[in-house]
This record gives sequence, structure tokens and C-alpha cells, in this order.
Amino acid sequence: MIIKIHQTCSTKNALFYNERKIDKKWASFYHSQNMPVMNPFLGNRNDRYRVFQEIEERNTRVKKPGLHISVNPTVSDLVRLGDAGIRTEIGNLMEHLGYGNQPYLVYKHADLERVHFHIVSTRIDCDTGKKIKDSYEKEKSQRFIKELEQKYQLTKDDTQEKLNYRFSGSSKNLKQNLESLFSQLNRMEFITSKEMYDQALKLFNVEVKQVGRGFLVFVTDENGNPVRYPVKMGDFDERPRFCLDNTLNCGQNEKQKVRFLGDFKKELLKSLFYQLKNERFEQNVGRNKRKSLKSGKGKRNRY
Repeated sequence: MIIKIHQTCSTKNALFYNERKIDKKWASFYHSQNMPVMNPFLGNRNDRYRVFQEIEERNTRVKKPGLHISVNPTVSDLVRLGDAGIRTEIGNLMEHLGYGNQPYLVYKHADLERVHFHIVSTRIDCDTGKKIKDSYEKEKSQRFIKELEQKYQLTKDDTQEKLNYRFSGSSKNLKQNLESLFSQLNRMEFITSKEMYDQALKLFNVEVKQVGRGFLVFVTDENGNPVRYPVKMGDFDERPRFCLDNTLNCGQNEKQKVRFLGDFKKELLKSLFYQLKNERFEQNVGRNKRKSLKSGKGKRNRY
């Protein structure tokens, strides 16, 4: 987990930066807290900015009133925390830094082919009009990360941000990146069921569906609607450990195992068939031989 507090002097610049990402389909509205309306994302960007502007007009002496934070979880972080956990811990982070009562907006980004979040708020206290103390923010954020790692048993195995894939209609190297995602998830031993695996894929806007006798991998939007042509599961070398069908594992090794067991069963039945056939043949030969000896003994007595 990487948390970066951007030193911005303008709340408007920070907010409109994220809004431009929305316009380009590189980001989506994710979460909000302490806003004057239930869903601030239903309005326009000027309505959202006006909430912060009215607070900051109460204290124009502060030169840098904007608060802009980026939260960059790894693949393992996202899967362990889940969607609800991410929202909860963003709230805990704001509380930890002293902004728990402030109005703030959270945007979910995808422009760097990885899931990350941007928080926009103001450093001017919405109740008192005074500037909220921002001393030792870097140390506070590092302390929060350590507490988070202990709470969720997070590891630093995949801290390289390039592994933190998130897919959209414009994603490049789709097949290669999907295989990398499957590889990351396949190594997470705490994913022990199909349901957990499906939830993990949804965090990256990926869904596996059974179509006929095969499986297709879809990239979806935030509402679960496909945004580009699916990829056949058979085209992947690295495949997910769990599929929608509980009885089928889509891994290459598992398919080979099933094929091997099927061939082994055929060979076993074939072997048993020939063994039974040989036993019957030997029984018939022995019976005929005994009959032949009896018949031959009578003839020799005649001479």
C-alpha cells in the first residue's frame, strides 16, 4: 500500500483534475462523505467544487487550502480488503489524518492500468474556519499503513505498482495483463472458493462466464456491462483457479489431469476386458484339452 499526500495549492485544480479523468473514462465516481447532499455525483463538477469553495472563503489567508491524497493498493491489498474494506479504510485514513469530519470525494482511477484512488477535500475546517494542523502528515500516513498491514495481514510481495491491473475498454496488451492478473490471484492461498475468486476479479472489472461448453473472459464497466470483445479461456496459458461452474477448474494442469484420468480409466477398462477374455480362453483351452485326452486314451486301447 502506498499513500501519497499531494501538496496542492488549489482545491479546484485537484477536483477538476479528477473530473477530467472522468470525462476521458479513465476514472469513475467511487465514494463521498460528509457532503451536504446524499449523492453529490448526480450534480455537475461546479456543484461539487462549490461545497469546498464556500468553506475556503471563510479563511482566505491560507495559501494552500487544497487536500489531495492518492491511495495505491497492491493486488493483494485490494483482494484482502475488498470493495467495502477500501471504503472503510479510506474513512479511517481521513480520521487518522484529522479530516474525518471534512466533506470529501473519492475517485477510482484506471489511467495507469492499475486500481488506485484519489481523495479530494479541503484543509479548512468546515466547522471553525481554521486551518487543520497538517504537521507530520507523512509520518502519520506511514503509521497508518503499518497498522493496516497488521490488521489485514498484508504482505509486501507484490508492491510493484505495475502488477496492480485494472482493465477498461481501452486497455492495451489485454491478454498478457489478464494472464498476469490470473497469476497473481492464483498465488494467493487465502482465496479458497469460487465466490472469493469472482469477487477478486470484479475489483479489476473482469468477469468469467460460461458460454456453451466453454468459458469467456469479459472486461466490464462499473455496472458489470461488457465494454469490449471477450477473450476465450482456451487462449490463455495462465488461467484462473476457479470458474463459475463449481465442478470445473479451468487451470491447464487440471484439464491435463482430467484428460489423464480419463485415458487411465479407458486403459484400465481395456486391460480388465482383455484379462477376462484371456481367462475365458484359457478355461476353454483346458476344457478342450481334457476332452481330447479322454478321447485319445480310448483309441490307444483299441490297438
